[in-house]
Amino acid sequence: MRPSPRLFSFAGLALGAVLIAAGCVGAEDTPSPGDVGPGPSTVPSGASAPATSLTIASTNDPTLGAYLTGQNGMTLYVYGRDAAGLSICSLDCATTWPPLSAATGATITGPSGATGAFSTIVRSDGISQVTYADMPLYYFSGDSAAGDTKGAGKDGAWFVAPLSAVKPSAPPTPAPSAS
Repeated sequence: MRPSPRLFSFAGLALGAVLIAAGCVGAEDTPSPGDVGPGPSTVPSGASAPATSLTIASTNDPTLGAYLTGQNGMTLYVYGRDAAGLSICSLDCATTWPPLSAATGATITGPSGATGAFSTIVRSDGISQVTYADMPLYYFSGDSAAGDTKGAGKDGAWFVAPLSAVKPSAPPTPAPSAS
């Protein structure tokens, strides 16, 4: 006796349902790379749940002055071409300069000495970006460790985010050498 084509159809449907169910089990418990928090990444992702609370710190550099740092002490930057409360860094720019993101209305705690207010804006790509004194905040993908400031002065428009909340207009000039 030869099996009927209908039997194969039902067997195929059953196998398909089992495979789909197996793929879904535990999917919510498996962390994805975007679930690690609001730290630097090379590609910003609106798919992960943004932080509902965020703590920003600061550090001091003899040349750059006091500036803001994000997760794991990574340097935060501002873009001199952004308007108050508006990020114009998108697409490739946002890959090199990932925005510091948090949920809209997130509780943002700043360091002592911070003179500006922290808030969020919604970017054109839908990401909720943290601002300081209306300046959108970014990481630099070229920084790999806490204290790196490789993005400072890039294109004459990128600056470490100043603790003073005064939007910089020119990169800091190093002190002349004593030679």
